Amino acid sequence: MRASDRAYVALRDDIIEWRLAPGTVLAEVEQSARLGVSRTPLREALSRLTAEGLTAAAGGRGVVVTDISLEDIDELFELRGTLEGKAAALAAERGDRATFEQLQRELLEAPELVRGPNPALHDYYELVGRLDTAIDAAISNSYLAQAMRSLRVHLVRVRRLAADDAGRLTAAAAEHAAIAEAIAAGNPKLAEAATTIHLHRSLSHVKATHVPHQKEHHG
Repeated sequence: MRASDRAYVALRDDIIEWRLAPGTVLAEVEQSARLGVSRTPLREALSRLTAEGLTAAAGGRGVVVTDISLEDIDELFELRGTLEGKAAALAAERGDRATFEQLQRELLEAPELVRGPNPALHDYYELVGRLDTAIDAAISNSYLAQAMRSLRVHLVRVRRLAADDAGRLTAAAAEHAAIAEAIAAGNPKLAEAATTIHLHRSLSHVKATHVPHQKEHHG
């Protein structure tokens, strides 16, 4: 992996996992030393992060980690509804039924992963990620798949704002199972509707559990 790619992945993960908080200045000298790369590949990594909206130029202060406001979350979910609803419908038309039937079975059992004193959240999110990957593969549209992958970087960051409570994750598993079931049944309208319901409930949960500050508007 190139030095700029290593720096990009490390910084992106630190940002979406909130190890680098909004407003953190990513000074070149400090980050170069921390990541073990020279300043040229670091600048390439910071440019990619800025293009994705995870960092922004801040006048003479250099590059800073961006914040997420309520307006941002609304806009992300507005775009998510358009992209993921269409993707679910296309997957129902084009996808392999057996693949989604298997995912449905696993998602129906997913509540076992999030209950109890030691929930296996990593396994739960890995399963949800497999559903995303299966949909990306099924739609046979590289542009739509790339747009959704770019959006998911921000959605992971938003998810970290909300509490990972067992009740919501159990409900989300059932919602994902319903999406997989509709795709397996080859029903585009039902797949899109199941996706819309899931996104509505996810957005409501995020807003109910965390209220970030409002976006500043600059003239």
